[in-house]
Amino acid sequence: MKKILEVLTQFYVASPAALELLLAAVVARGHVLFNDPPGLGKTTLAKLLAKSLGLAFRRVQFTPDMLPSDVIGVNVWRPHEARFEFVRGPVFTNVLLADEINRAPPKTQAALLEAMEERQVTVDGVTYKLDEPFIVLATQNPVEYRGVYPLPEAELDRFLMQLSVGYPGPREEAEILRRRISWRGDDPSIYVTPVLTREEVLQWMRWAEEVYVDEAVVQYVVNIVQTLRRHPLNTYGPSPRGSIALLKTARALALLDGRNYATPDDVKKAAVAVLAHRIAPKDGDPRDLVREALAKTPIPYR
Repeated sequence: MKKILEVLTQFYVASPAALELLLAAVVARGHVLFNDPPGLGKTTLAKLLAKSLGLAFRRVQFTPDMLPSDVIGVNVWRPHEARFEFVRGPVFTNVLLADEINRAPPKTQAALLEAMEERQVTVDGVTYKLDEPFIVLATQNPVEYRGVYPLPEAELDRFLMQLSVGYPGPREEAEILRRRISWRGDDPSIYVTPVLTREEVLQWMRWAEEVYVDEAVVQYVVNIVQTLRRHPLNTYGPSPRGSIALLKTARALALLDGRNYATPDDVKKAAVAVLAHRIAPKDGDPRDLVREALAKTPIPYR
């Protein structure tokens, strides 16, 4: 997986920590929500990731007039054959980029819930299994932007983590421009050769589920989550799904680091990205609340 990081950093300028968390989400079979303004290269990053992992990729641009069938598919009547044929939507892929997901109405956003949680879709009472692996990389515009529908809590909870690449600094932006000078066109993924195959990605996912977790690490996760739930400035959450997500991400990070056991440091590294979008502070940045909970929670083994 370190080769994947090398490919991503070769063509995409971003924090190595953010890219490592993105890879951990894939290994943990999780979905990722990017909360950033447009124009920061998230589509490029998604294509680079899919190409380097040897996975099928599709992109959907969410708009206010989009219907659920535009995402999951629809039954089409074939008069010459006197039958309905199910035409699969873009959700039938390995890596789905749901671009500007909060521009679509809630009904269309909800169409993704079954796919994200159960890796299947149901149309007219018939269930269709999705290909494995199935990873949703969604982007959303900040709530201050026009024409957005806030994602409901139930949908936010389906995302393993929320990441933000943020605006580049002067040095990073200059590096982006230098790299673009040497490329032909705007899609650097055409230069990428797959590093892994689909079967190898699935094997990494299975290995992550075998990473050992000591009882002290389990209790550390529980204590962090309980601290957040009891915080006087927090309105709700995170749910037990958040606890499970934190543990899954910690195991994936351990595997990416070449270990078969998770540590409290793996939990700390994942906590902000995994828990911040699952809480609702009465004031301020939810990420700060998670950092405060980490500071208050005793670390095992020390």
